[in-house]
Amino acid sequence: MKKNMMRGTNALMALTAITMIASVVTAQEVDNSSTVDAYKYIGAGIALGLCGIGTGYSQSQIGAAAVGMVAEGGNFGRALLFTVLPETIVLFGLLAFFL
Repeated sequence: MKKNMMRGTNALMALTAITMIASVVTAQEVDNSSTVDAYKYIGAGIALGLCGIGTGYSQSQIGAAAVGMVAEGGNFGRALLFTVLPETIVLFGLLAFFL
């Protein structure tokens, strides 16, 4: 079930990217700079949003495992490290947002 869902998500993202690129090329031919700027902002927002969704999905599973590990007497520092690692994905999205 998840494999089919991921295929559909990948296909949707590829179709969206192709549509946006084609629209930007068309907009550049007409020399409509406001449309090009609008697509830049939309692309940056999509990048940041998808990074946030991916981080949330990964942290939900990692956080549950980290809480279980700490409850059984595990190392809190290691659990915190594993929980913080996926947040670097959002930092990459934030970098793309500002560039």
